[in-house]
Amino acid sequence: MSGPADGQIRRSQVITTWGPGALLDLPRDSAIVGGLDEWPRTNRERIEEPRLAAKLQGLLRGRVPEFYAPPANHGAPWEQSEHIKAWRFPAWCVVTDRAAGTDPSSKRSRRLVKRRALDAKGRYDGRPVVPTRFVRACRRGHVDDLDWRGFVHKGRSGCLTTGDLWLDEIGTSGDLADLSVRCVCGASRRLLDASEGDSLGRCEGYRPWLGADASEGCTEASRLLIRTASNSWFPQLVSVLSLPRQATATEEAVRSVWPIVGHSTEVGDLRALRKIPSVAAALGAFDDEEVFTTIRRLSTGESEEPPVKSAELEVILAAPKGFDTTPEDPNFHARRLPSRPKHGGVASVVQLHRLREVLTLTGFTRFEANMPTIHGDYPSDVKPAPLAERPTWFPAVENRGEGVFLEFDAQAIRDWERRGGPGERIAALSEGHERWRRERRKSNPFPGGAYILLHTLSHLLMRSLALDCGYPASSIRERIYVEEETGYGFLLYTASPDAEGTLGGLVQQAHRIEAHLERTLTMAGLCSNDPVCSEHRPDDPEERYLHGAACHACALVAETSCEMRNEYLDRALVVPVIGETNAAFFPRS
Repeated sequence: MSGPADGQIRRSQVITTWGPGALLDLPRDSAIVGGLDEWPRTNRERIEEPRLAAKLQGLLRGRVPEFYAPPANHGAPWEQSEHIKAWRFPAWCVVTDRAAGTDPSSKRSRRLVKRRALDAKGRYDGRPVVPTRFVRACRRGHVDDLDWRGFVHKGRSGCLTTGDLWLDEIGTSGDLADLSVRCVCGASRRLLDASEGDSLGRCEGYRPWLGADASEGCTEASRLLIRTASNSWFPQLVSVLSLPRQATATEEAVRSVWPIVGHSTEVGDLRALRKIPSVAAALGAFDDEEVFTTIRRLSTGESEEPPVKSAELEVILAAPKGFDTTPEDPNFHARRLPSRPKHGGVASVVQLHRLREVLTLTGFTRFEANMPTIHGDYPSDVKPAPLAERPTWFPAVENRGEGVFLEFDAQAIRDWERRGGPGERIAALSEGHERWRRERRKSNPFPGGAYILLHTLSHLLMRSLALDCGYPASSIRERIYVEEETGYGFLLYTASPDAEGTLGGLVQQAHRIEAHLERTLTMAGLCSNDPVCSEHRPDDPEERYLHGAACHACALVAETSCEMRNEYLDRALVVPVIGETNAAFFPRS
């Protein structure tokens, strides 16, 4: 990636870490990644995934979205590379030397200056500067410079337009309590005040990733944001697995000429479009009414397929038995192991020798991530910041890899949920979820005890598999399936956008799943932080409302591996732990 501020990142990081609107810290500058309108429009690599397109049609008001991979930097000087524009941000900088301030009590004073005051070499009065690390933002993704003059004068009249400003470091920690903003007129204010109350005023809806003057109305309060903090940008990601798909002949024909016929609003439009040779060749064998019905269904998002995760689970569970590893489909190849695991409740194990995942970025939030539901959908009460003024496509990457799927006996899970011990524990977790919803103003439904059970076991098993499979734990990801009508299970898989990711190390661990389960359940019974970890409850004062017995020493994994951002975890639902022995799905003898 390059732009007004030069720098490079990996293609996959454009989706997961530094997408449009993300604040990028560079060695000598800082920037905000430009929106999709600033991305190159030629030589784009298109990614096809009809199931994902159907899922996201609602975001574009019925229009079928397209997916394109971020531009690649070829590296070779004779090959022209496309670039993503990044705008310099923020506008305020601090002079990096110990410029003399007038406050004798200050250990270090640095002048605050605007970029427009810098010379051609990016210096102020011959001295180097660095972008200030403090900006203001809101939950809807808007971000702007602090109104430093208004802040230090608390809105009072005075030298609001001409006075020099200084950032004083009273201590050595860099903490907000040790920083204060001072004007040459003598006005001073601690930066800690910026993190309290409504001291930064209302958000002005500034969206610099969409252009210098892009803004919209906003009623949120501005909050202090450290631009290099991890809460400055949370991607809203949607992914699907590519499955063997048997589309109707009519649908295939319509999709082949969709850019031409997709906007037809009546049968008469279609009849006129048939005069185009390519349309006539594609649709010649089909009746007008049949074609128009298919167009209307595709354009409105109506799908004859089940929801995304339900469809994936159906295909995985339909995998035939056998050890044949010859790929029948380059995007999906699964085989069920003939023997059933001895651990009660585990119904079968499926090896996914080949899989393809398409991951797309649809928006982002700041301060707090927008949590998906267990079906991979996002609640509508949190509106993510857009990637463009009027997006018509989304950036995406395709990952190829391998995985191991564990199916669980649906009746065994239902019987477990109806028992007294698990019921009480699940009720406590549900109460914690409700407190979280009220405090965070969320609408996410409680995922249920079955999801928390499988989610926790997935994390625990992931750690065991990483010891032997040859892949680091951070490269293994999960998909949890809790479908009342279809079944229960979870998939642990590895996938990479720049390598095949099918070395075979993970998929072969399916033959040793008994040993992995035994090791996992043994280790899960005791955490190095017990009894503090095992006796934690969602109503404890530390406000970890979505956790039971779970911490970084036992059940939490890398954020990139978890589909629920390390929430909804409880070892007590998996095995007996200190202080809770009656809620476990796997009772230990």
